Amino acid sequence: MSHHSTQLLIIDPQNDFCDLPDNWLPAYSNPGMHPEPILAPVLPVSGAHEDMLRLAGWIAAHAAGIDQITITLDSHQSYDIAHPAFWQQRNGASITPFTQITAAQVRAGEFAPRNSVELARTLAYLDQLEAQGSYTLMVWPMHCEIGSWGHGIHASVLKACRDWEESQLRAARHVFKGMNPWTEHYSAIRAEVPDPQDPETGLNTALLAQLRASGTLVIAGEASSHCVRATTEHIVENWGSQDFSRIVLLTDCMSPVGGFESAHTDFLQRMQAIGVRCETSVSFGL
Repeated sequence: MSHHSTQLLIIDPQNDFCDLPDNWLPAYSNPGMHPEPILAPVLPVSGAHEDMLRLAGWIAAHAAGIDQITITLDSHQSYDIAHPAFWQQRNGASITPFTQITAAQVRAGEFAPRNSVELARTLAYLDQLEAQGSYTLMVWPMHCEIGSWGHGIHASVLKACRDWEESQLRAARHVFKGMNPWTEHYSAIRAEVPDPQDPETGLNTALLAQLRASGTLVIAGEASSHCVRATTEHIVENWGSQDFSRIVLLTDCMSPVGGFESAHTDFLQRMQAIGVRCETSVSFGL
């Protein structure tokens, strides 16, 4: 790919992360026969629906100038170290989503894996996570389940990418992350704690090489406090030079998880300070 090219990296533009209005939710001709008659986003980020509408509009307006689109997809199973099915409280009760768990709490017996055989491995993971200064383990609601509606791409972004493929006669690339139940995988570049038994959790050197080859790398998606932030930080760490002006964040096409607004602000300030360009879908054109 030419160093003069423009690549668009869309991080996790998935239904489960979008605060979709009711008239965007799926309807079934016979909802009583469907195992999940009411489908709604599991982990909606406030502002994400409008973010995705703006992003879709930007793609449509600049399709001819975009040389490659890469879409990352958070991809999970119910049994996952960051989901409720993995954990129990001291008395055997279920864990409430949005509970944060530390190694000290597990050692004290406050929380434990439901499969007691996995205690040592669980503690080893938490110890490593904390030692490297990563996020505290968060038990999220089970989201972006592989094959589910929530795993799918926001309809407007999906259409915009489809139109781009058909007009430019090339295919978007898709990167799946999060399939390993033993590590969190916010970043598309590597898991929080890579599993030595699973190469897909290690540094994605092929993706990095592809992104570094672009003349301009435009980044958008959800959520700015977590997956966008982690992916961008890992790209910057492995950029290969100190010139970050080729990286552009579309700041009105990303929003933070509620309660993590300060992480969003800190992320954008740090990126801008090192030379990453913080633009909007209105101010940045091709």
